[in-house]
Amino acid sequence: MAVTRIAAAAAHFGRDLDHDLGRIGKLISDARAEGAALLVLPDAAIGGYLADLRHPDPEALPPALKPDDPIFEHIGALAGDMVVCVGFCEAEGNDRYNAAVCLTGAGVLGRHRKVHLPAAEGIVYRAGDSFAAFDTPVGRIGMLIDYDKTFPESARTLALDGAQVVACLSAWPASITNAAPKMSQDRQSRLFDLYDCARAAENQIVVVSSNQTGAAGGMRFLGQAKVVGPAGNVLARTWAKAGLAVAELDVAGEIAAARRVLRHLDELRPESYRVSR
Repeated sequence: MAVTRIAAAAAHFGRDLDHDLGRIGKLISDARAEGAALLVLPDAAIGGYLADLRHPDPEALPPALKPDDPIFEHIGALAGDMVVCVGFCEAEGNDRYNAAVCLTGAGVLGRHRKVHLPAAEGIVYRAGDSFAAFDTPVGRIGMLIDYDKTFPESARTLALDGAQVVACLSAWPASITNAAPKMSQDRQSRLFDLYDCARAAENQIVVVSSNQTGAAGGMRFLGQAKVVGPAGNVLARTWAKAGLAVAELDVAGEIAAARRVLRHLDELRPESYRVSR
């Protein structure tokens, strides 16, 4: 039995890269003190998220970093032998991508560019075009960013590619168009939790969901970081507060137990899912 401690972070990040790096360093230190082998930081933890999803200001966008920016070597040095997933704005020529990287002190293990772009994100970012899992010291991992997890096909593709753990990095706000008087009544708050649990249960995998906290422009971020087991059961969560959700589990053992009788991935009938348009 190989038991792993996994941490999902809820924290606020903005445009000040030095401040962001300081917060990332503190979260890595806190996760190390908890014995975590995997830490999932939020989307846009380097440079912050958009301040307005409906009308993004082209003069106030997150800094765009090249994939080989020295900042990743710095974060890798902080991570050491810990596996860390972190979100940022990636530059490729004149194009920007909402992106994530998974790394250790030994280097980059995997990358992802957000495929599904909500609201006006498409004005700022180009969409990624693939989902792929990759091997790490804590097992095979895949990454999703924000809105990606709304689509069951995203996590399903990663699970079919052998991902045991799916890291969901988010900067997920409360509802912009239909604000609720209490966060517990907020539609986006409910959907955020629902998607985390559904993606884990339907694929019988572990989902590690991070999110930003605080506010940017007119948006309030939900927090609600969590670790979800392969039965869709929440093992640890932060609720709306900043901090770490830390769970200890035998990932392979939990997945094997969930798939002992019903093996969803083996029982798929893709030939029956075609839709005529």
